[in-house]
Amino acid sequence: MLSLFPTTLSSSFHPKTLNPNHKPSNLRSLTAIHSNSHHETERNFKFDTGNTFFRHESATGRDLAVLAATLHKKSTGNLRVLDAMCGCGIRSLRYLAEAEADFVLANDANEECNGVIVSNLSSVSSAGEGRWKVSHAVANRVLAEKYVEREFFDFIDVDSFGSDSSFFRMVFDTVKIGGLIYVTSTDGFSSGGHRPDHSLAAYGAYIQPLPYSNEIGLRMLIGGAMREASVLGYHVSPLFSYYSYHGPVFRVLLRVNRGKPPHGIHYRFIGYCESCGHSQAISWVKLGQIKCPCGSDVPDSLVVCGPLWTGPLHCASYLTEMRTLAGEWGWSGDGTKNDLDKLLNRMIDESDPNLPFGYIQLDEIASRAKVNSPRMVTLMSAIQQNGYTVSRSHISNNAIKTNCPMSECIRITKEIQNA
Repeated sequence: MLSLFPTTLSSSFHPKTLNPNHKPSNLRSLTAIHSNSHHETERNFKFDTGNTFFRHESATGRDLAVLAATLHKKSTGNLRVLDAMCGCGIRSLRYLAEAEADFVLANDANEECNGVIVSNLSSVSSAGEGRWKVSHAVANRVLAEKYVEREFFDFIDVDSFGSDSSFFRMVFDTVKIGGLIYVTSTDGFSSGGHRPDHSLAAYGAYIQPLPYSNEIGLRMLIGGAMREASVLGYHVSPLFSYYSYHGPVFRVLLRVNRGKPPHGIHYRFIGYCESCGHSQAISWVKLGQIKCPCGSDVPDSLVVCGPLWTGPLHCASYLTEMRTLAGEWGWSGDGTKNDLDKLLNRMIDESDPNLPFGYIQLDEIASRAKVNSPRMVTLMSAIQQNGYTVSRSHISNNAIKTNCPMSECIRITKEIQNA
């Protein structure tokens, strides 16, 4: 592994003093120390992407990460971050500048990224301060080396491509007990049920096509992490789960602790009946007794996926803290396309313990009811009036999460149509 502490910086560099009120502040324009400069701006920070892979659309995922890292620093007083696949280093930069990380190891396997990463991190803190280090190795190697050196981290960010779950075990060995891991999948083909053998190999879950496949992608990722954690004697708790359509990208923040989960294991199978639209969780002991309550005799109407995570996708209290911090920083209600306040509110609503897994597209309800799709607010109000819990989904704008059975959703929709 190549590790670098730069000794020369741009002559125009001046160390940035962090805001004493702990609110993110602007960084100066960078003077790059490499040739291929491509300047971008995110949350008023100007940085260089060079020739690295960079997506503007991933900014929301980085916002969520910075908020979570900051909460960890506030609650524990410490924040050591390992950014295992840092690219141009924008996440590492923001962990240093906004979350006020004590130390960030910015790693990327591509040594050609070095100049970009060094330049970006130097705009936050000089190399001599010892708050950051740049290395170049594959993620598992740098994780293994830090484990052998007994150098552990509070927050590990692995922004991987595809469905590479091979890093899970080394992440669990390298994160501190009570620490956070931010894991990624961009494998929409597997979550959509188009590569069940691949999802089985990567996450231990056989996935078939379901109408809420993008939520399945998050549950598949959590389930795979939980399975690997249990082998090592740990358990993980999802603090938030975030889906973004570009890519697509599935990102989950997990807290790691020793032992068995205090509230049982939500690691089961999901069954969906194509005949009636009913979904159900299936325990391991009931695998040989699977049937839909509708009693459908249509061959192959019941689709079963799993095992995967069937518990809550988010922790409401944690998201509420994140929302409060976002408000203090002026990140809420800014009217941008990806309004963070709107996203956090939806995720908090999704955290209601009465809500089951999955979501229901309004078009599916209308198709089964053989009527036009009702207005979202009208249907949600009617479902609540009938005594059920309902929320919108952060994953799909035209879908609801509810404990109202599909048969009841169809009845209520017909009543709305005939009113």
